[in-house]
Parts: sequence; C-alpha cells; structure tokens
Amino acid sequence: MPLKVYKRPNSETLYVRGTVKGQSIYESTGTADPRQAEEYRAKREAELWQEGIYGKRAVVTFAHAVTAYLEAEPRSDATKAYLLRLLDHFGTIRLSDIDQTSLDQAYRHILRDGAEASPATKVRSVLTPLRSVLEFAAIRKWCDRPAFDKPRIPTNRTIYLRPEQVTHLIECAAPHLRPLLIFLFGTGARMSEALELDWSSVDLRGKRVVVWQKQGNERHIDLPPRVCAALAALPNRDGRVFRPVRSRKSQSGKGKEIGTSYFENGRTSGGQIKSGWSVACHNAGLPGKMRTWVPKGKQTERHFFVPDVTPHDARHTWASWQYCIHKDLMKLKADGGWGNITTVTRYAKVMPDAYRDEIIEWLGITA
Repeated sequence: MPLKVYKRPNSETLYVRGTVKGQSIYESTGTADPRQAEEYRAKREAELWQEGIYGKRAVVTFAHAVTAYLEAEPRSDATKAYLLRLLDHFGTIRLSDIDQTSLDQAYRHILRDGAEASPATKVRSVLTPLRSVLEFAAIRKWCDRPAFDKPRIPTNRTIYLRPEQVTHLIECAAPHLRPLLIFLFGTGARMSEALELDWSSVDLRGKRVVVWQKQGNERHIDLPPRVCAALAALPNRDGRVFRPVRSRKSQSGKGKEIGTSYFENGRTSGGQIKSGWSVACHNAGLPGKMRTWVPKGKQTERHFFVPDVTPHDARHTWASWQYCIHKDLMKLKADGGWGNITTVTRYAKVMPDAYRDEIIEWLGITA
C-alpha cells in the first residue's frame, strides 16, 4: 500500500506509514504541519520507488553519508569542522551527482579565497574530507569510488633552523611556551602529539614519553637531557603537560590564567600557538612578512607578523639534526614515526656537518 500520513495518539508529530516495493515504512515526518508532512510523504515515496528500481545508490544523499561516516568511528574536531562546511554546501544532494564540477563549485563557495585558494588549502579543507566520505560510501555500494583531479601542490623548500637560531627563538618566546618549543625541537613530535601529551604518558626517569599519531598508532619518543630538564621544571604533574596561558579581565584589570589544555581548532601546523609563535619569531629576527588590514567596522589598521617558519618546521629541524648526527635514514624513519622512507630522504644532507657538535651540545647528548 502507498505511504499515508498518520497521527499517533498523544503526539503532535505526524508520521508516514505504508509499504513501497515490498519495504514497510513507519517513520516520523519531523513536523506537525499537514502540508509539510504531505511533502515529506511524497518525497519519501518517490525515493523508495527509485531505490526499489535502481538500487540504494540512486537515493543516498551526502547528508546521509556524512551522518553514517561520523557514526562509524570517532572523528577529530578538525574533521568534523571540515565536514560541517561540506554539509552546508552539498546538503541532501545525491552522492551520484557529486562530480568534478561539483568539487570545483565547492572550492568557490566554501573557501575564503574561492577558486584562487592555494592548492594545499583546497586539498586540506575540501578534497580530502570529501573523498573520505565518498570512499566510505563506495565501500557500502552507495556510490562509485571517487575520481577527482587533485590540485598540484608545489614542493616547498625544507625549512630548518640552526642550533643558535633555535636557542634565540626560545629565549624570545613567552615563558609558558619555552618548554613546549624545547619539546618540539628536541623530539620532533607533531604539534597535535605534543599538545595532547598527558603526564600519565611521561616517564622522566626512563626518559621517554608515549604519544598517539593521527592514525591512532602508539609512538614512543626518547627524551634527550635538555627536554627532560624542561619537563622536570614544569610545576604540574597531572593532566596535559603543556597548557595555554590566556588573558582574562578582573575587577583589578587584566590578568592571566592557566588553561587546562589547548583547544583543537582544525589547524595542523601550529595554529594553537599562532600569536605566541609570531611574537617569538619577530623578536628573534626570523624572516617573514607583516600583514596589515583594517578589521570590519573599524577604522584603525591592525598588524600581524607572519613568519616564514611555522611550528611544524620544528619537526623538520629535528629530523635534519638527527640525520646530521647519525646519518641513518631507517633510524630516522622509525624515530620520527613516518610511514615511508621517501618522506625521510628529504632530510638527508640538509644540515651541514659543521653544526654536528653544536646540535649534540644543544640536545645534551653524547654521540
């Protein structure tokens, strides 16, 4: 029997019930408005007919796929933020209708700079999360496997710092950031690994910490003496190891408060410490450019120093230092937690051998 609108006793919400192509349906329309409920019934009945004739892939929408993708396993806050923007754009469009043209339109509507956004931004903010959802859906036979043109990301020069530059940078940083920077440069940990590090995963006596990679893999990191000393000097011994210091207003004026943890903001290269990093790099005389703009609704200009070096370059620096010390790519791959040797080869012969003794002294190790 076709679908009909039905009202349950003691409920204002209207339901639809019936059988279409052998499939029994009894579900809420999500509304008490008879007109809207009838529109829901007609649309749902048409979907069921299509599904019965052409199969499930003819009717599954992007919204349905995103919901299933998020329910399948825990996703990071960054992933959820990317998917929310995609969901606002694609909504209930059928998966089978998402093609290269749809992707190009998504770039224009979702990204701040539209089609002029950098290739890396297009890949990170739109293509990668979209492809993940469609791959997930394809495995369940809701659509074909996605096939898109990937923007070509130019190969950037590997940026690294020399020991004296790192020392000066740390000296110019805010006091609460110094232990974090020592940890990043001394261990090669990724920013997410460092900011999520809990004291329960720190063994100062054994000189080792356990961090978790984005893929959920456990990674053990040996701590050089300089890093051990920086961690041992921290006052707290529970919860997150590295904590933000934020400005707050009180009756006596401005003050500072120590937070319990850094917030996940979707940034992958150190956005959580963006301001503090900018000030430290500027004061240390590292290269960069000054961004100037007038905020909306304001008349005075604002200035922000954008350094060429990012917090993620601390990992590049560490890798360059390690290869300079031991000249062993396989050891570097294992210690750094990289998945393939190709990525690691970029660090070979980057740091001149003349700095080997300075690196060893900075880390406080014996070669």
